[in-house]
Amino acid sequence: MENGILHVDMNNFYASVETLYAPEYKDVPMAVAGDKESRHGIILAKNMLAKKSGVQTAEPIWQAMRKCPGLQLVPPHHERYSMFSAMAKKIYCDYTDRVEAFSLDECWLDVYGSEKLFGSGREIAEQIRARVKSELGLTVSVGVSYNKVFAKLGSDYRKPDAVTEFGHAEMESIIWKLPAGELLLVGPTTQAALKKYGIYTIGDIAKMEFTVMRQLMGRTGETLWLYANGLDDTPVQNVDAHEDPKSIGSSTTLPRDITSESEVRETLSSLSETVATRLRRNGLRAGEVQITIRNNQFQEIQRQRQLLTAVCDSRSIYEAAWELYCRESRRWAIRLLGVRAGRLVPEGESQVSFFEDSDGLRRREQLESVVDRVREKYGAASINRAFAVRPRKEDEYE
Repeated sequence: MENGILHVDMNNFYASVETLYAPEYKDVPMAVAGDKESRHGIILAKNMLAKKSGVQTAEPIWQAMRKCPGLQLVPPHHERYSMFSAMAKKIYCDYTDRVEAFSLDECWLDVYGSEKLFGSGREIAEQIRARVKSELGLTVSVGVSYNKVFAKLGSDYRKPDAVTEFGHAEMESIIWKLPAGELLLVGPTTQAALKKYGIYTIGDIAKMEFTVMRQLMGRTGETLWLYANGLDDTPVQNVDAHEDPKSIGSSTTLPRDITSESEVRETLSSLSETVATRLRRNGLRAGEVQITIRNNQFQEIQRQRQLLTAVCDSRSIYEAAWELYCRESRRWAIRLLGVRAGRLVPEGESQVSFFEDSDGLRRREQLESVVDRVREKYGAASINRAFAVRPRKEDEYE
């Protein structure tokens, strides 16, 4: 089998699931959104009719309504999306145990060992597409290739409800002609940087000298060159690879010692955002936050505190981390900072505390989930907190 890596993308996932419960929205422009009464929420997902009217994910409701006056809005039901995501993954696992989630509605599959039972990669993709439609009432687009990057390009190439196969023969004839922004990891910021160097297509990246790409954009340039030339060899992980983590954390060794409060805040906020993203990706909440502080003499302290309710939003994690940091008055020159989430519980099993603003907490979680989806589609640099926005030097794309 030449092409045994699949990328399965559930089309207009949130909106499609809502249509199963409310069929009247099937033939009208519809979007899943936040607080439609106050009109201050944002669009979480939209159907194809709303997309044709210019409605975009993560834009304010009032703006979407201006583009599409007849837009029908429905509230999100995250428990439904988790349920259908799990049911789809169960179908995928009938074909292979190499199933790696990329997001709630996207998975990579490695079916190289399944040919004798189920046929070629394309045949398996068609079987999955048919089963998801008949058993779940949803449609998927499936990319089939020999690596993860080209498989994802395939699932994005034709939507909805399609199978696209990109083998070695299609690399120069189709893939290299696609805009550079279609390549995994190329968000708007990276795409703008590439255009500055006269790089507009995936083929432009592939035809550059490897050393030149490294000089222009550091490690990012190296990775993009490998991706564009079809040299990604990242394996698809086993479906059980990330089951039941005991804790989720992130730490950084700083390029220079820091002492100012603003630098500590910025670093803790960035680490908290990374931890929160990983929690949501794994469908988990944290009941405890721990910080690690190390100075330039390699002295180290760790502090932790329990939370009143389990959370998965970056603000709650950051506030706990900052409070822990403020308890220490050592005034160290800090070399390393780390944030870790512990006492993990599945998303559906956590209880809301009477002592916290549960509505505000859930709104923050919903907003950050949208940010996750935007970053997955447009790149990690597509949305940043205000303090993190600063001019970049040409050699900082690493």
